[in-house]
Amino acid sequence: MNTPDIKRICLWSCPRNISTATMYSFAQRSDTKVYDEPLYGYYLKETNAAAYHPGANQIMDSMECNGDKVVEMMLNSQEKPVLFFKNMTHHLLNLDTSFLKNVTNVLLTRDPRDMIPSFHQVIKNPKMQDVGYLAHTEILKKLDQLNAKTIVLDSTETLKDPAAKLRKLCDFIGVPFEENMLHWEAGPIKEDGVWAAHWYGNVHKSTGFNKYEPKEKEIPHQLKPLLEECIPHYEVLKRRSI
Repeated sequence: MNTPDIKRICLWSCPRNISTATMYSFAQRSDTKVYDEPLYGYYLKETNAAAYHPGANQIMDSMECNGDKVVEMMLNSQEKPVLFFKNMTHHLLNLDTSFLKNVTNVLLTRDPRDMIPSFHQVIKNPKMQDVGYLAHTEILKKLDQLNAKTIVLDSTETLKDPAAKLRKLCDFIGVPFEENMLHWEAGPIKEDGVWAAHWYGNVHKSTGFNKYEPKEKEIPHQLKPLLEECIPHYEVLKRRSI
């Protein structure tokens, strides 16, 4: 049963974005329970990504890997008045997406010129399946078809003025903005997935949203075709962003 008075927020992000920082931001709210990538185990189980994602077996052992059951949990959990589900867009895979009309959807994108060099540090030869840009435009089309409640954030613009963007986001969701969303204590939070050791190093050092700084690393030559493939999808999202 989907309780209408509970705010259910699904963040749909590409990897190496500010999705974890945004999850940490919402974790500071007293009215909110956050969930870290509940569909990650399902994604690893259903694709070949388990062969090259660090700690894949440990991840799958730590969580529910049945995607339908995860969706059921997201729709039925009643732990707090606000439920924030941090998801990677490409983790949706072949699930029935009609549930998206019952949640508030936040699409979080990042310039692939910044994202791909960062992702390459952990996953050496990513494909479009790994980086989620095609999945982002596909889910945006689906959300429009469903007339689902949807807002788009661009990480660059968000980092330039986190307070302003969070205020707009909270207003869209229908919850009051809280100043404590801008700061947190350094280190992990209890809701972190077991993969945090591989991916969350920078967030664990942070005490708030870091200032935006363009990536200085050159895109590896072998990844330039992927970059060119990602840019048109990113531009679609960027045009819709607040």
